[in-house]
Amino acid sequence: MISRRDFGKLAAAALPLAAARGAARIDSKIDGVQIGGQSYSFRDRPMDQAIQGFKEVGLGECELWQGHVEPREQGGAAGREEIRKWRLTTPLDHFANIRKQWDDAGVLLYAYNLSFNDSFSDEEIDRGFAMAKAMGVKCITASSTVSAAKRVAPFADRHKTIVAMHGHDNLKDPNQFAKPEAFEEAMKMSKYFWVNLDIGHFVSAGYDPVAYLGQHHARIATLHIKDRTREHANLPFGQGETPIKEVLQLLKKNKWPIPANIEYEYKGQDTVAEVKKCYQYMKDALA
Repeated sequence: MISRRDFGKLAAAALPLAAARGAARIDSKIDGVQIGGQSYSFRDRPMDQAIQGFKEVGLGECELWQGHVEPREQGGAAGREEIRKWRLTTPLDHFANIRKQWDDAGVLLYAYNLSFNDSFSDEEIDRGFAMAKAMGVKCITASSTVSAAKRVAPFADRHKTIVAMHGHDNLKDPNQFAKPEAFEEAMKMSKYFWVNLDIGHFVSAGYDPVAYLGQHHARIATLHIKDRTREHANLPFGQGETPIKEVLQLLKKNKWPIPANIEYEYKGQDTVAEVKKCYQYMKDALA
């Protein structure tokens, strides 16, 4: 099994290069806890404007959503075959330039969120790892399925890249990552399979993220921070049933180097203003 220490060394190896080629990094580490953002929070704008949003909020670490990278047609997503062709033929320099844009803004690109599903060809899976390497990230996060994960496992082993499975709250479909047992099954497939624990979805599915974090922190690559209820409602931070403060305090107490990434999903009037509120809530929770 690849250890937390080994993964930390891999992630840290990217830092000197980022510092050398980019702007001074924005510091959003609060009391030892790295707070960042899933760029999906800024899904209402293209990537260059999402980068500006990170700067305005003051977030220095990013988990980059594939929707900010892949082409989208006017009024909707590009067709499946067009996306496949784009993934397989886009020069890897394109992805290196994406990293440069975040570096130039002073934001560390920590992970690429590429959600492998059952429609991916083997060539697309392999190319996804090549994209991640070109972007200089050591981790891929994925809203995947159990069946797709079985196909991804040998590629993760070959590329020696962490793939952190993201959970949702669909308990009825055994092919989805919702129950702790599904994460356990994935982690047995490959030593490079870890967990991207979405604490809001975990609560919505009826589980305790504090207990899970305490038991499995050694193989949790990232956290998604949102506030949900057990009735599946997304609410502003502090208004739901998700133990955000307890999770952050656990990271702080144990000095676990797990980024806590804001994933803004509730309805608000202005994305930047709402993400700022989320960030402030987390800072207050760590005080």
